Amino acid sequence: MNGIDRFFSGLRISSSGLAAERLRMDVIAENIANARTTRTADGGPYRRKVVVFEPLVEEAGRARGARGRGGPGHRVEGVRAARVEHDPSSAAERVHEPGHPDADADGMVAMPNVNTLREMADLITAMRAYDAGIAAQEAFVRSAERALELLR
Repeated sequence: MNGIDRFFSGLRISSSGLAAERLRMDVIAENIANARTTRTADGGPYRRKVVVFEPLVEEAGRARGARGRGGPGHRVEGVRAARVEHDPSSAAERVHEPGHPDADADGMVAMPNVNTLREMADLITAMRAYDAGIAAQEAFVRSAERALELLR
């Protein structure tokens, strides 16, 4: 990695985090919007979605002995949203609503496994992580501006 690449690696890392957190916020908004959706195209109630993150790992110079979470010869260069999957940790709740169009013979309706309080807490966490990424990028820009001023 040359000096210019090293110089911009912080910007690339924070940009990857911003993209991942933006997707997370979009998925949370989708969950909140479907908190009462009892019938989907797949049949059954809406199922909560979660974003799974994973590190972005690159080959590092083995001669320097660089090591990261990716193992010997690898370096973590940010994060990415690997996939969006259904939340396996919570099941659909069944409520008694005999007049509901999706009620079964016993008047029970399968509701989405979305807890709006949990979604709002997750949204606040994602927004704070996004704000931290923006602050890191702004700090990088200020640093770069100072470096350029020194070179004048």
